[in-house]
Amino acid sequence: MNPRRASIVAAGAALCLALSFVATDVRGPIFIGQLEHEAELVRDQAGGRSVDLAFRDRYGWLTRHPVLSGGQALDSDTRKRVAAAVAGVPGIGGITWSSEGEAGAMKLRCQDDVEAILASRTIRFTEASARIDPVSERLLDEVARALRPCVGSIIAVTGHTDATGNPEANKALSLARAESVRWALIGRGIPADGLRAAGLGSKTPIEGLDPLDPANRRIEFSVIASAPIKPTPIDTPGPE
Repeated sequence: MNPRRASIVAAGAALCLALSFVATDVRGPIFIGQLEHEAELVRDQAGGRSVDLAFRDRYGWLTRHPVLSGGQALDSDTRKRVAAAVAGVPGIGGITWSSEGEAGAMKLRCQDDVEAILASRTIRFTEASARIDPVSERLLDEVARALRPCVGSIIAVTGHTDATGNPEANKALSLARAESVRWALIGRGIPADGLRAAGLGSKTPIEGLDPLDPANRRIEFSVIASAPIKPTPIDTPGPE
């Protein structure tokens, strides 16, 4: 193939890839918006107008596994009827009730196990990069084993830094490190569609620590929802 033709083919492939990302970004919110509208209709018909439906997780990711909250004044039968009605909307993969009085969804036991593993050890990276230090490979094996019972849930992998340096650079580095850990877990058998990476930079230092303390450089794991593992239109857009 001559160079000119090769460059045309490469440009065409890049354009197709870019268009696929655009289609996902455009169609995802439309699809979830339709699900939300239909879910609100059946919720109201079931007598649960006071029940809130969240189609975004705590990190802002669109999801077709809504979290229900509120409706405390409703009796148990009505709450069950509302949950069944919402779960029955075509396209919704499953629902959970939020834990009343808690900031997030109920922690599962595997999160406690991971926190225990990381209580005295840290996932290490090479200086100022997102490359995982080889000494942490065995630790990641342990983390993956601990997370396996939570497969089917949404697992957030969140990177943090200390407050030294440029805040925007710190945020970018924390996200890159979280992504590295996410890919390391995928390589160890944790399904990709259940893992979410986020980087908060130096925004949330460990309570009681100086924001400049290097101990704030860490990776945290949060089990934020229970949901069946299967592809969704947001994860794998199909043909119209």
